[in-house]
Amino acid sequence: MKDQHASVAIPVNPQAAYTDGTDIVNFIAGQVRASSSDRKQGVYNPSTGQVARHVVLSTVEDVNEAVAAAKAASQAWADTPPVRRARIMNRFLQLMNQNTDVLAAMITAEHGKVFTDAQGEVARGIDVIEFACGIPQLLKGDYTEQVSTGIDNWTMRQPLGVVAGITPFNFPCMVPCWMYPVAIAAGNTFILKPSERDPSVSILMAKLFKQAGLPDGVFNVVQGDKVVVDALLEHADVAALSFVGSTPIAQYIYERGAHFGKRVQALGGAKNHMVIMPDADIERTVDALVGAAYGSAGERCMAISVAVLVGEVGKKIVPMLQERARSLKIKDGMALDAEMGPVVTKEALQRIEGYIATGVEEGAELLVDGRGYKVAGNESGFYVGGTLFDKVTPQMRIYKEEIFGPVLVCVHVDDLGGAIDLVNKHEFGNGVSCFTSDGHTAREFSRRIQVGMVGVNVPIPVPMSWHGFGGWKRSLFGDMHSYGEEGVRFYTKQKSIMQRWPESINKGNEFNMPTM
Repeated sequence: MKDQHASVAIPVNPQAAYTDGTDIVNFIAGQVRASSSDRKQGVYNPSTGQVARHVVLSTVEDVNEAVAAAKAASQAWADTPPVRRARIMNRFLQLMNQNTDVLAAMITAEHGKVFTDAQGEVARGIDVIEFACGIPQLLKGDYTEQVSTGIDNWTMRQPLGVVAGITPFNFPCMVPCWMYPVAIAAGNTFILKPSERDPSVSILMAKLFKQAGLPDGVFNVVQGDKVVVDALLEHADVAALSFVGSTPIAQYIYERGAHFGKRVQALGGAKNHMVIMPDADIERTVDALVGAAYGSAGERCMAISVAVLVGEVGKKIVPMLQERARSLKIKDGMALDAEMGPVVTKEALQRIEGYIATGVEEGAELLVDGRGYKVAGNESGFYVGGTLFDKVTPQMRIYKEEIFGPVLVCVHVDDLGGAIDLVNKHEFGNGVSCFTSDGHTAREFSRRIQVGMVGVNVPIPVPMSWHGFGGWKRSLFGDMHSYGEEGVRFYTKQKSIMQRWPESINKGNEFNMPTM
């Protein structure tokens, strides 16, 4: 008889940890390019708490050089037939698939999320690259013959020129892939400003794109901080800018970009709720909620940070959450059995622990306290344990504000109407989910909720690459969502052409408004 108490072998990750200590610099005009800047910033391994490498913080001159390279390549790339652009994109797709584990190891080394989660991030980024391979179909316009006597009318979509993206630390591969593959496939040239906290992935992606045959100057990477952001916002040759990050910065980018006449797409913060109805499948709901709340240490813009417990369901859910939060496997992300790794920086750790203290001061019931969590062998790592609050009210800061860490708060309401009202009153409207076994409840919830992305028995409703990503209210500044057909529209401008040939033109002056 098999010994049920025998130790289970932990699978060994065949992918080596990323340990390269080389300084991370820029990629401009097809080349790794040093900066004139003497400013550098440490890039930490969050698991050890030690600086692993440094990233250059670029200057305005570096931005100008990148924009000049992108502008020089712009016309030839826009003139390249879409099918040829798609072929290069398809080769890039193959290279990204071949390097998934290398990219994932880089992400784990600099962000801290577990390796299997990092693999999933890369896969979701690759989905958008695959979507962009269909650009010949996506750029097709409309045509009407004989729209008026002797006149035909058609529309076409043309690229904007030089465009830029500013991306966050929490998805250093996936979020840039929301932007540059669609923009470049549509005929634009692109400048990426990645997060300075985990920038290594950006350079590898640029090198792979060049290896796929992308002409020099079409995709450029400029490392840096606010200096680079402001330079991109103010540069006259940058036509559009995409951003993902916190709401205050999203609003700043949107307002500054509008001031300088740019098209802007700025995705901001979130406070995602999961509404749990009394008829929900409890076991499956708890599984979904634990993964959505504590996966990636809560550092996801689509993480569930509020559990809305309807009626008496809280009596069943809360004890199970308490047990699961305490038993999370928290360790270095390269361990294949790890469920949660560290948070990205010491500052993030301190901010999250500060929110936990605030929740206690405000009177919430702290059921599981993740402060002071230590991992054997990595005692200096930026670890926070899974944290659970109950009896939270909408007036508390831990309910209202985005914590961006492994902190789940529970709010109790009487019925579905109370749950919908609670969610709709929040300033953010990024993502939400409802767990129920009733079709009418699901339909009413989906229709009445004021949130951009909705899941029914789906905890993290991130749309697939052909549908587009974006929230409502203060979670999005701008008119169009990321990737999908919305992304194609954002990175192109429509031109309408009406054509008539001389044989059909009546002689004499025409002073009247043309009519059909």
